[in-house]
Amino acid sequence: MTDKGSAWRPKLVLASASPRRLELLQQIGVTPDALLPADVDEVPKKNELPRVLAQRLAVEKAEAARRIAEARPEIGESFIVAADTVVAVGRRILPKCELLEEAGDCLRLLSGRQHRVYTGLALITPRGAERKRIIESRVRFKRLSSSEIESYLASGEWRGKAGGYAIQGLAGAFVVKLVGSYSSVVGLPLYETQSLLLGDGYPARLNWANRA
Repeated sequence: MTDKGSAWRPKLVLASASPRRLELLQQIGVTPDALLPADVDEVPKKNELPRVLAQRLAVEKAEAARRIAEARPEIGESFIVAADTVVAVGRRILPKCELLEEAGDCLRLLSGRQHRVYTGLALITPRGAERKRIIESRVRFKRLSSSEIESYLASGEWRGKAGGYAIQGLAGAFVVKLVGSYSSVVGLPLYETQSLLLGDGYPARLNWANRA
């Protein structure tokens, strides 16, 4: 909802319940009018490449949120932003871990090697136009000791995270090198998100004045 006294702006919906995606969007001065997490099947198709999966799921999330928004008059004509992040080693797609064993397997696989993080980004405009981007980043982990893996697993921070880790948390200490977009690895590529919004007429810098 637009703050009292502020300039008019169109509505924006974030198709996610992720606190980190909301925080990232707010970091660039954009606060969504609604959060509409989309329930989509995230199981990869047979032989589906990681980058293709990330882009497909982002688009499906945006489309699902758009259908929900259309049934709500107050946000029926909104910009819809959605993203999906996939962690991969080669063509192997790592799970969004829910089990301790899964997370342990991921960390042991990522230990001492480079992996790729793909974030698919999708935008649907109030007029129904669809924009999309795929952002690829390369991340290298240090060689992890058994005690480091056990300590990280004990933190519980891995739960629900692609590849079994959250770069913005404790696992940031594992990262030797990152080539690409840090915000994309966290879950929402800020440069590309702002570029898409501005390109389609959303005033993404409206609230920048007097930000400090």
